[in-house]
Amino acid sequence: MADNKRVDEVTGVETTGHVWDDDLEELNKPLPKWWLWVMYVSIIWSIGYWILYPAWPLASDYTKGMLGYSQRAVVAEQVAAGKAAQAKFVDAIQKAELSSIPDNPELLSFAIAGGNAAFKENCAPCHGRGAQGFKGYPNLNDDDWIWGGDLAAIKQTITHGIRNADEDSRQSDMPKFGKEELLEKAQINDAAEYVLSLSGSGSDAAAAERGKEVFAENCAACHGEDGKGNPELGAPNLTDSIWLYGGTKQDVVTSINTGRGGVMPAWNTRLSEATIKELAVYVHSLGGGQ
Repeated sequence: MADNKRVDEVTGVETTGHVWDDDLEELNKPLPKWWLWVMYVSIIWSIGYWILYPAWPLASDYTKGMLGYSQRAVVAEQVAAGKAAQAKFVDAIQKAELSSIPDNPELLSFAIAGGNAAFKENCAPCHGRGAQGFKGYPNLNDDDWIWGGDLAAIKQTITHGIRNADEDSRQSDMPKFGKEELLEKAQINDAAEYVLSLSGSGSDAAAAERGKEVFAENCAACHGEDGKGNPELGAPNLTDSIWLYGGTKQDVVTSINTGRGGVMPAWNTRLSEATIKELAVYVHSLGGGQ
């Protein structure tokens, strides 16, 4: 091979003597010195890193490294430092009367920020990240409140939930007028037409007129004679075109037939008192709080 070495006429670089297909030759151009030194330093650095820091996985553990560094411990320290910095605000919210928090700009700002974080972690799966709600899950941005929208009412709802096993849970059981055969099919149809007419969306005036009597006898006790609802009973306002389960004729018929009866968990066993207050303040601040 050495006998085949020569200086390439085009580049002026000596060849290695390797020849392919009779005329393809390899130039003898070694890697630049700086590149080699960078590679050598990188190798030395990696060996030092393996020795000093956690690096190699084992069967049930990993090498700890001579420095004993732990990223998990660093994060834990940062979290602890963050909680320590927030402690004075959390303690202040814990001790403060809920109604007084909006009057303290510093506490209000902290409560809204904390409530926002808690909402996204605990409430957004049902109510949406923007609290816009979905069918069967209330929109928390409007001013339509089934159980009342002041701070105390919101906190009560968050704390004890709705229709669950908590002894202080919000409770309202709308009769299953269809399933329990309390009303005939024709009566349910007429009642639905009347309910739709309360918000100007009815389409059968004669049925609505018949349904008015059905409503007065079966629904007015909770929803009111005018259909504007009663927050103390958890009876929705039926006159505002805001529908929890949809406002089509079939949706209203289904609600009368089945009574619906959605459930919200009680958060007092999962969240601290301070966090519940922060959530109440945050929800109240969304724009629909009373």
